[in-house]
Amino acid sequence: MTTAILSALAEEQQGLVARLTNPVLVTRAGREFWRGELQGRSVVLALSRIGKVAAATTATTLIEAFGVSRIVFTGVAGGVGLGVQVGDVVVATEFVQHDMDASPIFPCYQIPLYGQSRFACDDLLTAMLLEAVKAGLTGAGGQFKQSNSGKGAGVHAGLIASGDRFVSGADESRALQAALQAAGFAALAVEMEGAAVAQVCFDYGVPFAAVRTISDRADDQAHVDFPTFVAEVASGYALEIVSNLMPLLPK
Repeated sequence: MTTAILSALAEEQQGLVARLTNPVLVTRAGREFWRGELQGRSVVLALSRIGKVAAATTATTLIEAFGVSRIVFTGVAGGVGLGVQVGDVVVATEFVQHDMDASPIFPCYQIPLYGQSRFACDDLLTAMLLEAVKAGLTGAGGQFKQSNSGKGAGVHAGLIASGDRFVSGADESRALQAALQAAGFAALAVEMEGAAVAQVCFDYGVPFAAVRTISDRADDQAHVDFPTFVAEVASGYALEIVSNLMPLLPK
């Protein structure tokens, strides 16, 4: 069984590529894919690129061209849920597209012709990913940073919202969260790719799980916090999480 490890940005992927055994670079659909082994497991590493369409193209290529058995997404996100702080980790249980609105033909947030707004992550794969995150936080050699509160980084599990815009204003963040809550969606974090990959995996029946490290609070400081966090922290988070996940996956 081959596992795809998706990252949104190169900084999040670099440590994983360095640890590949028998790496082979394959170019397809204008993208670079790294095939090889991590800790004895067959993997394909890929950059989703930024945004829902780009991520959907990458996910589809992984399934169609590489025949991956499961997809795991590691990356960063803006925290919008109560108590979700910079440096915390959110493991997704489901995704919604916060910018999907085909009303009045379809209800706001519902994906046309699917009859649903939420796309759930795979229960078993998500449980393994959550275990890997917790092991990285508490086990020897864990590389997780301290959160802004001065306490250890927190772990959350729940809904993540995706959309094709970088949420970087406090007013925008509050309005987005209020609109989602009014429709019954309690989002913990916001990012730009996960819901698209979740929908592709739903279409193909491929298990999907995702984890996002909180790089900012999707507020007026987000544009400052995000690049610094990605450069200094994101790579270490992704490497530690995946390293703990690999032994849990069936070969």
